[in-house]
Amino acid sequence: MITPMTEDDEIDLKMFDKNLSAQIEAGVDGLIIGGSLGEASTLTPGEKYKLLQFALEKVHGEVPVLINIAESSTDVAIEWAQSALQFGASGWMLLPPMRYKADDRETVEYFKRVASATDLPIMLYNNPVDYKIEITPAMFDELISCETIQAVKESTRDITNVTRMRNRFGDRFKILCGVDTVALEELILGADGWVAGLVNAFPKETVAIYRLAKAGRIEEAKSIYRWFMPLLELDIHPKLVQYIKLATSMTGLGTEAVRPPRLEISGDERINILKIINKGIATRPTLPDYLNL
Repeated sequence: MITPMTEDDEIDLKMFDKNLSAQIEAGVDGLIIGGSLGEASTLTPGEKYKLLQFALEKVHGEVPVLINIAESSTDVAIEWAQSALQFGASGWMLLPPMRYKADDRETVEYFKRVASATDLPIMLYNNPVDYKIEITPAMFDELISCETIQAVKESTRDITNVTRMRNRFGDRFKILCGVDTVALEELILGADGWVAGLVNAFPKETVAIYRLAKAGRIEEAKSIYRWFMPLLELDIHPKLVQYIKLATSMTGLGTEAVRPPRLEISGDERINILKIINKGIATRPTLPDYLNL
């Protein structure tokens, strides 16, 4: 989920509520609060708890609500995990240690210590492109004994990792694609789910692709996916927050405002991104009755 902001740099709960409603109506199977796209690094602890509490009250247990944990200190990460449990989170997404580039042994130990802090289910976030630490299959070998570590957000951008993980671990770890531009490919190869970014602006189209792929209706999924691709590429840019927020503002599901040091895009960059977004909106495909698949 994005974190909608007002022009006064406050969390826009009214718009957050509107986006949450659109996600539930579209048929998403879960929500992640305060991730990278949610501008987690610039949110205060109080703001993260406000978002989590609001989302939990909104969905009434209809879908699980996870909160992101991205910390530099093991102890602080453990505090977050325990607080998330107290607030009623369904689970959490856990990143490797921030800022310090931990080696494999340190990263595994970090995960084990944080995982042992509660009995909530955990999805590890494997994104060496942005966070410089890769969780290798050998490291997952050492994490099998941690029963709370149940899934991985696979964001290496190497789609062969889906097959490697399946060959090595079977169904021990659920695999969710974390990169919009390879989502259909990974779903076809056996990924269990999709942690999406452009879903914030186009929730129905995103869920339709997922459900069609799972139902084996690949040609229909492919047609929507091909329409979607220019928009999905906004997810793999350093300014994904600004780009996706601009997309949500154009579809009425968010605000363009971002928290400094990020700034709203301007000039030719804004013109070019708006062309992509507006073309996507103008050519939105007619969707099948994907909710009843």
